[in-house]
Amino acid sequence: MTADEIRKRFLQYFADRGHTIVESSSLVPHDDPTLLFTNAGMVQFKRVFMGEEKRDYVRAASSQRCVRAGGKHNDLENVGHTARHHTFFEMLGNFSFGDYFKKEAIGFAWEFLTVELGLDPEKLWVSVFREDDEAYALWEQVETLPEGRIVRLGESENFWAMGDTGPCGPCSEIHIDQGVEAGCGRPDCAVGCDCDRFLELWNLVFMQFYRDEDGTMTPLPKPSIDTGMGLERIAAVMQGKLNNFDCDLFAPLIEHIATLSGRPYHASPADDVAMRVIADHARATTFLVADGVLPSNEGRGYVLRRIMRRAIRFGRSLGLGSFFAPVCALVVDRMQEAYPHLADARELLAKVVTNEEQRFGETLDHGLAMLSEEIDRLRRRGGDRLVIDGDFIFRLYDTYGFPVDIVRDVCLEQEIGLDEAGFEQAMAAQRQQSRKSWKGTDVDHLDAGVATLLEQGRRTEFTGYDRLQDRSTVEGIIDAGGDLVAEAEGTGQRLRLFCPRTPFYAESGGQVGDRGEIRWPGGRFSVEETRSVADGLVLHEGVLVEGRLRTGQEVELAVAESRRRATALNHTATHLLHAAMRQVLGDHVKQAGSLVEHGRLRFDFTHFSPLTPEEITAIEQLVNREIRRNTRVETAVLDREQAMAEGATALFGEKYGDRVRVVSIEGFSKELCGGTHTAATGDIGFFKIVSESGIAAGVRRIEAVTGEAAVAWVQELARQADAVSEVLSGPLADAAQKVRALLRRQKELEGEIAQLGAAMALSDLDQLLAGATEVDGVRVIAGTVALDSPKTLREVGDRVRDRMGSGVAVLGGEFKGKAALLALVSRDLTDRIRAGDVVRQVAALVGGKGGGRPDMAQAGGPMADRLPEAMAAVPGIVGRLLAG
Repeated sequence: MTADEIRKRFLQYFADRGHTIVESSSLVPHDDPTLLFTNAGMVQFKRVFMGEEKRDYVRAASSQRCVRAGGKHNDLENVGHTARHHTFFEMLGNFSFGDYFKKEAIGFAWEFLTVELGLDPEKLWVSVFREDDEAYALWEQVETLPEGRIVRLGESENFWAMGDTGPCGPCSEIHIDQGVEAGCGRPDCAVGCDCDRFLELWNLVFMQFYRDEDGTMTPLPKPSIDTGMGLERIAAVMQGKLNNFDCDLFAPLIEHIATLSGRPYHASPADDVAMRVIADHARATTFLVADGVLPSNEGRGYVLRRIMRRAIRFGRSLGLGSFFAPVCALVVDRMQEAYPHLADARELLAKVVTNEEQRFGETLDHGLAMLSEEIDRLRRRGGDRLVIDGDFIFRLYDTYGFPVDIVRDVCLEQEIGLDEAGFEQAMAAQRQQSRKSWKGTDVDHLDAGVATLLEQGRRTEFTGYDRLQDRSTVEGIIDAGGDLVAEAEGTGQRLRLFCPRTPFYAESGGQVGDRGEIRWPGGRFSVEETRSVADGLVLHEGVLVEGRLRTGQEVELAVAESRRRATALNHTATHLLHAAMRQVLGDHVKQAGSLVEHGRLRFDFTHFSPLTPEEITAIEQLVNREIRRNTRVETAVLDREQAMAEGATALFGEKYGDRVRVVSIEGFSKELCGGTHTAATGDIGFFKIVSESGIAAGVRRIEAVTGEAAVAWVQELARQADAVSEVLSGPLADAAQKVRALLRRQKELEGEIAQLGAAMALSDLDQLLAGATEVDGVRVIAGTVALDSPKTLREVGDRVRDRMGSGVAVLGGEFKGKAALLALVSRDLTDRIRAGDVVRQVAALVGGKGGGRPDMAQAGGPMADRLPEAMAAVPGIVGRLLAG
């Protein structure tokens, strides 16, 4: 049975039993900054389990794409070396939100495994939490479960908790006995052993308690079910494989890698590990990029970069050059039927992977050069045993992405030790800091007032697509302390108001929330922000301006019209910009973020090079042409599948329901979007890009203005152009030529000044040499020279070295208010004293630092006034270094 068949059977089985099939959420968790990546099926239902969100179903099933790499759940280093660890995997799960509980969950799981999939009950075992007598009794009632197959285990194995506080409960796991050949061989091997003999297939979590801060567990009023079964694991079992990498999810990828490398799988343990790593990491890379994650040096992008570079490094060990992009393309081919969004990312994926392979090739070359330099330094220093320092290894690994395995290989070849303990200590410190960093962005707990509104099932109907004023009632007043209050009075009170109907748009999808006023007889409330605090619950945040407000008060809600209309113009312009960029730059362009407000728009997008002036012009021309066409902006609410089939563009990381709003500009743009838009493109008037920049690897940003703001921007540009013309005493058309001529003349004059400065410095050379002293038989020269550029110091230094013969020289000078230093040591003395050591000590006297080669080193410092003191100290410094 193929993995695709298992996935389909699982979802159909639970659909037939009243479960709503919920599409996999993005690998980037929605509204949950506590997680790097979605790492379990329950993540997208977390707020439902917490009681903070209600869905229109109480039973669900899904096949959730997951990544465990980085943060608390990190399997990266184990991948390839074990049969079960993966960075990317699929989690099959069924869920009950206060509907069925243990009996049904146990019945569903057992029936699916033994009847639907046909697993032999004689091979199955069950574990329960040691104190869960209820689950034990329910399993005893399963007629086809052989007697004596229920095992009680402790809290670490069979108790689950969402966190230190919150929902928790016992769990029950179904295991399969894969036989003695899969085990560890120990006589006490049994369920719960770390080996692969008794393999866990399915974990059933019985969420029945709430744990308080003091550890007290209170029964939940509506216990829930959360289950998870890894698709890769069950596929391997169904296909008779003892290793997940031998199942049909991986085998075609490994076969392709073996073909590319010309090395057979299962011929060499080292090659096998490399092929498994590449296959796994290609899957993770493909799905992460398709969900909008791009390689960078922080957060999720840093983890992706580590995954990609680990795969590329293992490819090098197989003798492969540029290979990773074709492997990732094969992942798309194999998985796009189950995950259609992969096909849309194919072009972007190829560019991302190819770019990273090229960059990492340069990193490898740079890292090898640094490593060679460090080894040379150690050998010059000498000693009984040469060891590469752990901090140096960590710096290579962390800053440059240079693999530790290569450091280990080079050290072995060069017969040099490496401080692995020091490296591991540095890695542990980084992991601890990473955990603290992510813990610091924990989701704020909902305050009491919001929680109460959610428990009451309150939701807001948005009426602002076709009106800017509406009438409603205030059915919730939350004060500054977060509590629901019956009434409020007093000018200046900060409040959040809930109304069941509102024309105010809540901040979402990059569009800022509306501002305006809420009015009633004798009272007025200024709305400063409009936010959606949970799915469907909108609050108006602001200040009570006058009057008393009571719960139940009928009010008029009025959106600030000019601000909303300007924001709508910019939102429609963003859609035009996105479509135009895809036409000019290619289909790999995807929206990676946006900000739409009344004064401007900002659009982040995937692209790998700065836009040329010609590309910016072409994009602007396309957008303004569509504006002049004055096409109507049409909206429609459709089934998501229908919208996607009609070519609508969905955005990275956005969460969509079964029904979606589609915004269309005929013949040009069609996107899923819940924002507010203008009626026709002509309303925008004029569009102008004002800046384009890079914000991360593979991500760039455009800022633009529209309408009156765009006209004002162009008018200001014209005023500046007139000012330039006036200064240059000529028409603007001649300005560029005149400025070039001025810059050319400036450069000529700077050259003349530099020559004069060098000549003056060299004229003092005889005096400098004549002032030499002798320290322990070594000639020492120290003095200051006049500088017009750092280059002058080096030129004088070359002359000093040519004329001093054997000796040590330190030159100093002031340039732009800072001290510049140069130390020289003749080659016959570098085994006794090094220029880097000299300049380091001299630099400390001017508040700086520096370094360089044994025969020449440079430094600088902020305290130029201390140069005379530093020069006077040179003979003493040289003497101490010679003596030491």
